[in-house]
Amino acid sequence: MAKIFGKKAGTEELETFYPVRPECVPDIPRTRFKPRAGKTLSGRRWHAAFSEEGRLDMAKVLRRIQKGGIHPSIKGLVWEFLLGCYDPNSTFDDRNELRQQRRERYGMWKTECQNMVSVIGTGDFITTPIITEDGQPIEVEGCRVTSAVSDKKVAQWMLSLHQIGLDVVRTDRALVFYEDKANLAKLWDILAIYSWLDDDIGYVQGMNDICSPMVILLENEADAFWCYERAMRRLRENFRCSSTSVGVQSQLGTLSQVIKTVDPQLHKHLEDLDGGEYLFAFRMLMVLFRREFSFIDSLYLWEVMWAMEYNPNIFWSYEQTDEGQDSDSERLNHKVLKQYGKFQRKNMEKGHGYGDKNNALAVFLVAGVLETKHKQILKEAKGLDDVVSILDDVTGNLDAKKACKEALKLQNKYLKKSKRP
Repeated sequence: MAKIFGKKAGTEELETFYPVRPECVPDIPRTRFKPRAGKTLSGRRWHAAFSEEGRLDMAKVLRRIQKGGIHPSIKGLVWEFLLGCYDPNSTFDDRNELRQQRRERYGMWKTECQNMVSVIGTGDFITTPIITEDGQPIEVEGCRVTSAVSDKKVAQWMLSLHQIGLDVVRTDRALVFYEDKANLAKLWDILAIYSWLDDDIGYVQGMNDICSPMVILLENEADAFWCYERAMRRLRENFRCSSTSVGVQSQLGTLSQVIKTVDPQLHKHLEDLDGGEYLFAFRMLMVLFRREFSFIDSLYLWEVMWAMEYNPNIFWSYEQTDEGQDSDSERLNHKVLKQYGKFQRKNMEKGHGYGDKNNALAVFLVAGVLETKHKQILKEAKGLDDVVSILDDVTGNLDAKKACKEALKLQNKYLKKSKRP
């Protein structure tokens, strides 16, 4: 990999880690993120943060990430800790054992799915239906479904597989990485297996945008799956949609309250335009700004967000679903709070628990975007279509670092103006 740090470091060198197909270069927004010595978490700093047994000084790592993100050469490894795949207090031996157990478990699930749909795990994938709505097999080259499907869970899963395939071929298609069909198949396998396990929500468009970076950053498919699974623990409710509500409805409600508190003039104008429910911000929250930033900048944005929201209690087993909560006596202990990201630390100091996902950094990021467009929205927006058009103009033009700084400012402003819950 190219050396990044140094006086000559620039966008061109950074993009060697995630090369873009030549014909797509003119249409891809240039990244605004550049690793900086003394701020970005480097490989050397990362390895130095481990004790001899392998215990990680997470507070030191968080400080560095919050200042300048993560060097591309170690992103995948660090993401596993940020998302709670591994406990920083575990040893090298602990993690090696757990990693092997998870790889074996993923292998079992993959075999289970392959026994139902033969194309899984072959390096290929499907983009056409393999069963009819009433469960009858449809002959598809390279994929075998041996008999009619009567089980409702199995049928619903099989009916979603071709949609996953259609979305996979549209995912980050400007990147050279996905010119290799094996990488597309890897993404499809992970999404297919995850949707089998999480049959409550299954697969929803946009999950491919969340999973893709994990596939690119982590070479081993099982490791990429577990990193995606951890990310989805945070985000899966975003994808729970029905005929009467959207998954991010409660976050949109929080966004409305934040703008009403910090910028009542803008909120009133949006309400007058029948935009008080803030549905125009749906996509930003659902897939964490993947469409608003370049690929490289979205990775930087995510890791800074996760570092700022980090909670030392996010490590738990796959079977456990309840998130750990700190006791009241621990919450304001300075030594304990150092282990939290600064956004989450501020929430804890003001009495917001980690379980309040509606009070997430993403909400304040959207609020920050709206604040930057305050004057334009007030002056030019005569209807919701105008608001959507104004926000569409930010695509590719946002600075992730500035967006995070603005979000933290708004959080402080909001917490000062709003009452403690």
